[in-house]
Amino acid sequence: MQKNSFHSLFFHKLKTDPIPDWSATLAYYFMLSIFPLLIFLLALIPYFHFDLDTIYSFINDYVPEGLDELFSTTILEVIREPQGGLVSFGVLATIWSASNGVNALIRAVNRSYNIEETRNFVKLRILSILLTIAMIAVIVVTLLMPVFGNVIIHALEEYFFLPHETAQILNKLRWIIGIGLMTFVLMVVYSIAPNVKLAFKQVIIGAVSATVSWQVISALFATYVSNFGNFTATYGSLGGVIILMLWFFLTGVSLVIGGEINATLYLQKQNRQRHRL
Repeated sequence: MQKNSFHSLFFHKLKTDPIPDWSATLAYYFMLSIFPLLIFLLALIPYFHFDLDTIYSFINDYVPEGLDELFSTTILEVIREPQGGLVSFGVLATIWSASNGVNALIRAVNRSYNIEETRNFVKLRILSILLTIAMIAVIVVTLLMPVFGNVIIHALEEYFFLPHETAQILNKLRWIIGIGLMTFVLMVVYSIAPNVKLAFKQVIIGAVSATVSWQVISALFATYVSNFGNFTATYGSLGGVIILMLWFFLTGVSLVIGGEINATLYLQKQNRQRHRL
């Protein structure tokens, strides 16, 4: 009975909530922030002495066809030597642009819970910026750990005196660490983004669902674009931008659906409590 009630409420919310619209809004703000983020990350690369061949290999192997040229054309301009000005600009532009996306996510989550936003603008913007920093960190770690994990762990050994045994364990678990960190950060986002008090245990299911769905969707989408999609022939030089927007849209869908799952569980619990009174 309880399971059917959850399914009924969840699918009702999927039909009535404008999930595609929310996801498209997130994709728009993610698109605005991706190039400042790219500039920021590329400006950091000379400080860590990454091998350029490794970077190009990462782009060719892990970025869908059509996006590789879009990203790689900007690399040579900024990774040859450290550029402190770009780092400063990238940090400020990325955080401000991406915080608008987190603001949109907060609004979507609030509507999922059927609650109004009563927090003041300053508090909400600070919250958005903090959540943005956390999400940028986890996305970077999730994407870089599988590829640059060896380099990062070696740097930790050399500069922070990480024990060799610990480094070997981290090297073996780097995939799990990335996924686990993403789940934890999404738990933080889902617990404090809505204008209602929530415990971690109330949002863990949605966080796990969003993490798993994002990983699966990203892998399937990359496979589709690389093997079946021919966006370049259709859109020409704009093909890479179209691909990026579609990926951001699917990312938004994963985040919104995770919030919908948590909201459904919350509303189901509220309904049960009202019926007991």
